[in-house]
Parts: sequence; structure tokens; C-alpha cells
Amino acid sequence: MTPTRLWFRQDLRLQDNPALHAAIARGGPIIPVYILDDAGEGRWVMGAAARWWVHHALTALDAALRSRGSRLIVARGESATVLRELIASTGAETVFWNRRYEPATIARDAQVKAEFSAAGLEVKSFTGALLNEPHTITNKQGRPFQVFTPYWRHCLTLPVAAPIKMDTGALVAPAKWPRSLAVPELELLPRIPWDAGFAAVWAPGETAARARLREFAAGAMAEYGDGRDQPARDGTSRLSPHLHFGEVSPRQVWAAVRAAAKGSGVFPPSKGAGVFLSEVGWREFAHHLLFHFPQTPERPLREEFARFPWAPDPRAKKLRAWERGQTGYPIVDAGMRQLWQTGWMHNRVRMIVASFLVKHLRLPWTQGSGWFWDTLVDADLASNTLGWQWSAGCGADAAPYFRIFAPVLQGNKFDPAGDYVRRWVPELSRLPAESIHAPWEAPPHVLAAAGVKLGGNYPKPIVDHATARNAALAAFRELRAGKSVA
Repeated sequence: MTPTRLWFRQDLRLQDNPALHAAIARGGPIIPVYILDDAGEGRWVMGAAARWWVHHALTALDAALRSRGSRLIVARGESATVLRELIASTGAETVFWNRRYEPATIARDAQVKAEFSAAGLEVKSFTGALLNEPHTITNKQGRPFQVFTPYWRHCLTLPVAAPIKMDTGALVAPAKWPRSLAVPELELLPRIPWDAGFAAVWAPGETAARARLREFAAGAMAEYGDGRDQPARDGTSRLSPHLHFGEVSPRQVWAAVRAAAKGSGVFPPSKGAGVFLSEVGWREFAHHLLFHFPQTPERPLREEFARFPWAPDPRAKKLRAWERGQTGYPIVDAGMRQLWQTGWMHNRVRMIVASFLVKHLRLPWTQGSGWFWDTLVDADLASNTLGWQWSAGCGADAAPYFRIFAPVLQGNKFDPAGDYVRRWVPELSRLPAESIHAPWEAPPHVLAAAGVKLGGNYPKPIVDHATARNAALAAFRELRAGKSVA
């Protein structure tokens, strides 16, 4: 048989891979390919931290394929052009891939499918990234959901398919392999010194993803309901980058939770497991919203927020302080430094730092989403958009804008001993717990004993909480009053 061209994208795994399963079932040689197509991503070209991940994930995928007698063909360029050239050079008459749901990739994939189908090729795409495709879920009025609870309640009535059982012991290779770039030739690794910090925390690839899922399901999942809010603990799954790049599928996650329930027969097997599955649901909901409201990465879903009176920020001074973890609010600075050093931030702290940007500094949420896009290894357009619009109060099922997180109270509540701050803001590490979240309130002798010099080795707060809160509420009142913004 002629070869099947298997187009890998954000499905960098062999198990429970519908496109690969279809290629094996078809028979004949399989030519796996990954194409770095920055232009095809539209305005949302993969950020620097995510590119670091992809470099290592592709290396792992290629090794897994080679162990099965295959290999990964790596290319760079416009997707249709690369596929066209590969088809011509290999005689492939079939192209399979798993679907993505970002606006630019939907348009690109539709164009590729139309062109190749018109040329007489067999072109098929499959569902491999979500439990439910966005276009299949509507409310009773036939419209997209905009509130999570009814959306997820509806989804829970639908069956979740088991992961596909696959035999990938050996893959049929073509008679001759086409030319390929080496992964380093894609130049995905950043020029800033991220490798050491990222590699100490992350192991990209399917093997590491499945190991992390097993470890979480057997351990922290049971206490996830409480553990997910304590940033000093390893209480979260840390599966988000593995899910985003498809090194593990949501069906595999669901199956792992089901497996944990076998002993008791109760599903979910614990309160923590139920909360964890609802977080999988939020990921699904994010893609649902992005599919139905493709303008939201740049524009608020609630259109009145397009005229929100954001504060001026000459020379982006406040934005830079926030990005660098130099705001003078320890829980905010700890989160931003964790992000910079590891490419990831604890979810509770993501909400705190996002609220601080849009409400304390009153800077546009798009500035925060852009920074996260470039610095998160799990940067996902759907989830990033949902999270930032939630924090800014301008999206679906969003937190009201007038709900303003107080950084000191959040720190005291979720990091009471200050261990998270001590890890990421070491200049405050010798402060006692009662002072660590508000060092400006500590007596001079306490600061001196801890070696803290406010305005010296640690900044004073760049805004006053009470003043910033009042200004944010006044801006919200101005928005509700319908006043135009100059």
C-alpha cells in the first residue's frame, strides 16, 4: 500500500492516538511528520517557553518512534507546502491528523483538507485532544454555553470513551525515508538561560506524562480539593503542559481516575478526584468558548469591557515590575518568579497575580495574557484566554470585577507559613511568618534581623492596596455608568 502521512501537531504521543490508530489499521508504511509552521498559528505563534518544551518533546517522540522501527520527519514551513512536497516525494495518498481548535489552525486545516481532497487524496482528521468536541455541545436553546456549571453538568451526562487500545510494537517503515531536519535545526531552544531551571522541574514526553499521571492518581489526587490551593505543596497534577502538547490524552486522565475507583466502586473515588475532573472540565469549557467566540484572545467576551478605563503606565514601568516579580507584594512576586524560573505557576497564584495586574495596577488583561503566553510551558490559547478574562471580569462565567483579591490576605490564607514565598523570594526567607506577606508592616528590628531593606534588596509596594482597590472600583462604576473613555 502507499504510505500514510501522519501529521503530528499537539498530539505528541503514541498511545490513545486516534490518527496513529487509523494509520495502523489502514496498513502499509507510516511516515510521521512534525511541521513547525509559525505563520499557520496566526497571531499566536508559540511562545519561548513552549518552544523549549516542544524541542524536548519532539526528541522524545522521535526516540519512541525509532524504538519501533520508525522515525519522526521534522520540517519547517507552511504546512500545505511541506505536506505537498512530502506527498510528491513519497507517493503517499493518505494524510491523517488529530484536530486542533484554535481559530487560525481551524482555518488552516480546512484549507489543507479541501486542497488535498480535491486532488484525490484520502484526508481524515480525528478527535484526540478533548473529551467532547466544541461543536457537539449546546444548551437547550441550541446555543453555546457561557456558564461552566450547566456546561459541565451536561457533559457529565455524556459517555467518556475508554482510551484506544493500541499495539505500537512495530510500525511499518517506508522503503525510503524523506529528508528531515534534525530537531535542533528548528532552533526552538531559547537564547536566554532557561534550560537549567526548566530541566530541573520538567521532563517532556509521553513516558514522563504517563508516569506523572500515575503518581498523581495514586497520591495527591485524593486531597486535591484542598491541596490545589496551597502553593507550597505538591498538590496539583502538573499535567497541564503534557495535556496541552498531547503527551497524555484527557481520556487517559479519565481512565486513570476510573482505575483509582475500582476498589471502592465509587466514581469519582474521592472528593479530590471529583474536583480534579472538574478542572479537566474547565479545560474543555475553555476550548468550547474559544471555538464559539474566536475573537476572545484579543477582545473581551463582554463587549462593554472594551471601553474599560485602564490606567496609564508610562514606559510600562508597572508592567515590568509585575513581570519581574518586583511589585513589593511577596505572594505576587513569588508567583512571577516561579513562572520565570520554571515556566509554570501554581493555579491559585495565577489568580492572585492576574487580579493584581488588572485591578491593583489596572493594566489591560491582554498584557498579562501576552506575558503568560511567552513564559508558560503550558501556554494554551483557550485556557489562557479563559483564565485572563475570568480574572478581568470580562469573560464567560467570570469573577465580578469588583471582587478584588487582597494579596496579603491571600498569602496569609494559602501560604500561612510563608514557605512558598521563602522559596521564590529568598531575600525575605528569614522573615517570620507573621511578617512575610506584608514586610512593610514589620517593625524595623524584625526587618534588620532578617536582612531585609525595603527599597533596597526588596522593593516597597508599588501601589497601596486600599488606594488601588478604591481606584479599581471607581473605574468599574465608570464603566457601568456607560461613560466614554477618552
